[in-house]
Amino acid sequence: MKLFDNIDLEKLKKGLTKTRTKLFNSVTEVFTGKIKIDDETLEKLEEILISADIGYELVEKIVENVRVKLKSEKDRSNISIINTIKDELTQIFVTEKSNEEKIDKKPYVILIVGVNGVGKTTTIGKLAYNFKRSGAKVIVGAADTFRAAASEQLNIWAERASADLIHKQSGADPSSVAFDTIKKAIDEKYDVAMIDTAGRLHSKTNLMSELDKIKRAINKVLPGAPHDTYLILDATVGQNALIQAKEFIKVTDITGLVITKLDGTAKGGSVFQICNAQKIPIKYIGVGERIDDLQKFDSTSFVEAIFGNEKIK
Repeated sequence: MKLFDNIDLEKLKKGLTKTRTKLFNSVTEVFTGKIKIDDETLEKLEEILISADIGYELVEKIVENVRVKLKSEKDRSNISIINTIKDELTQIFVTEKSNEEKIDKKPYVILIVGVNGVGKTTTIGKLAYNFKRSGAKVIVGAADTFRAAASEQLNIWAERASADLIHKQSGADPSSVAFDTIKKAIDEKYDVAMIDTAGRLHSKTNLMSELDKIKRAINKVLPGAPHDTYLILDATVGQNALIQAKEFIKVTDITGLVITKLDGTAKGGSVFQICNAQKIPIKYIGVGERIDDLQKFDSTSFVEAIFGNEKIK
């Protein structure tokens, strides 16, 4: 069964409006009417990119490459500058080959991790919805047993997505929830099983160690699982998302990133910084609150949604 492919460029553009305004509009203001691109102009470009949370080291690299390319380019028009910036940003991303793969294991197990407030619960619901649209039979395990309301919230999203849910009372052993979920997924031939985890503060190593227990429980009933571990990151927190990614990578094998709340921030540039720093593919991005607003990530479409094909006058 092939994974869902739901790239909607118009919806993506709308969701990235704030980032687009921050980057494209600001860049065009700097370069409009410029006959000569001097160091002062490039310094302004650098300031714009940094203010969009792209990251200082990455911005320096981009601006230097823009400077080198502009020296060798015969076409020194403004659209050439925009295209040069777009090319540099697109090259940052890790190839998202996994989104082209078929689900070749049954059940296909995905572990979901991330701190409180990043949108883990809603992301699971949206993923479940998209998997269901692809024809998959989906089950979700509510292994966040530390918060009383966690399973209730997950249940609401599971119902919206028409996915099944395994949950236990508050305070139950999270690894037992994971074990029971995978066992049911095997016995009843589910295609996809997702395991929610507590919104662990990345500074609390005792909570992080719980991830290892959950993974061992999953692997006990299904050797080789989980097949993917997705880290959910909130785009609105900018640099903090990069810190969270670094900490989670220390304690678990992250195979993919899901960036949420891109519609609510002008800091969409943090996506470039995170991917450049961690070399982990971005699997999906959230560009709205509706259940169908989680999109498969495509680097070309993402950059296109920010910069488009508009010509600067």
